[in-house]
Amino acid sequence: MQKPLLSIAAVIITIAIAIQFIPYGKNHTNPPTLGEPTWDSPRTKELFDQACADCHSHETSYPWYANIAPISWLVAHDVEDGRKHFNISTWGQQAKNKGDEAHEEVSEGDMPMLIYTWLHSKAQLSANEKEELTKGLKATFPKHN
Repeated sequence: MQKPLLSIAAVIITIAIAIQFIPYGKNHTNPPTLGEPTWDSPRTKELFDQACADCHSHETSYPWYANIAPISWLVAHDVEDGRKHFNISTWGQQAKNKGDEAHEEVSEGDMPMLIYTWLHSKAQLSANEKEELTKGLKATFPKHN
């Protein structure tokens, strides 16, 4: 019984080591900032930086675990996806930047993502902070018809 368990453990360890050599998710270089919105207030920017900027700007601060596959793959995917949908560092450069939806995402509890807030306590906004951020995002990114 011990031999099959040791074999399985050896295979799992070998795979865990091997996937560390896959380069995806290991490039933690932030692109240059090309533009930034005109914030309605410094407080909105402060709250945005606190809860949103890691995925929605070119000012991503990568934690230590972003270097370990397969977690690095998830982090890279989330940052790429977040920047694709809404990126304040390319404000005015993207044809479609969903800033006008940001306040809805926050007020409905869809953003910041739950897994992000579990790992980043600074992103855990109080009810008052969520309300402040929602109002500030709505003022900064009005809906365009």
